[in-house]
Amino acid sequence: MKYLVSHFTIQCSDGEFMQPAREITAAIAGECGYETFLDTDDGIDGYVQVDLFHEPSVREALENFPMDGVSVSFETEEVEDQDWNETWEQEEGFAPINIDGRLVIYDVLHPEGHDSGNENVNVQSPIKIGIQARNAFGTGTHETTQMIVGTLLDMDLKGKRVLDCGCGTGILAITALKCGAADAVAYDIDEWSADNTRHNAEINGVADRIEVFEGNAHVLSHISGVFDVVLANINRNILLNDMPAFREVMAHGATLILSGFYEEDIPLLVEKAESLGISLKEKKEEGEWRMLVFK
Repeated sequence: MKYLVSHFTIQCSDGEFMQPAREITAAIAGECGYETFLDTDDGIDGYVQVDLFHEPSVREALENFPMDGVSVSFETEEVEDQDWNETWEQEEGFAPINIDGRLVIYDVLHPEGHDSGNENVNVQSPIKIGIQARNAFGTGTHETTQMIVGTLLDMDLKGKRVLDCGCGTGILAITALKCGAADAVAYDIDEWSADNTRHNAEINGVADRIEVFEGNAHVLSHISGVFDVVLANINRNILLNDMPAFREVMAHGATLILSGFYEEDIPLLVEKAESLGISLKEKKEEGEWRMLVFK
């Protein structure tokens, strides 16, 4: 699968706006088909499949940036598969993430880089999850991932069947399995992400309880049975488009957990869910990001 990388340069009148501007740029680009993002000194790099890239649409989406004093420009180039892999393999990794002292997510490639002076790495947690991020989103550093992980920790997942939509590294499905879920199904449109989820499942000893598919929500038509918990950490437009497919595979009384969007997106998502007979039960927020729990 061939990818392009767009180097998004963000100009801010106030340096304090850089991180929120990065997040909004990623959200806008995500709606244009971009899948993965890396922070840079002056913005972000976004990766998109060649077949999904449409430059005029990206430029139009960024024209009226929803933050005063912020403008975004970008240049795009091809990425060779080998270079793309090497970029991720050579990253310094991420520091261990402690979720309420109940779960720690750590980077299996670079644990030695965070042993010294990092208070999270030695936390005595009943659950430890190792992640090797090979070109996939979901190390646990992002607010949306942490909100969903925290919610899963509060749920009784024993014996439940879980669906992870747009799985990335597989962190959400793996968390659910570590928290007692009986089995899980995960899918991602990116073949690297699907492979990465399988790899991380092996690392965490849950590979025998998870099935991983490459594709979008259409793969659900080929999966038998229903799910007790459905997880989707994707951008708003994909959630709105795919929610009917999620509803079709939800068991009676199932839980749907959505994240990857902002406060202004909530009314559209709630309206769509209610039209499908799904009721809002809980809302969480972390920074600019939001998470919703439906039944």
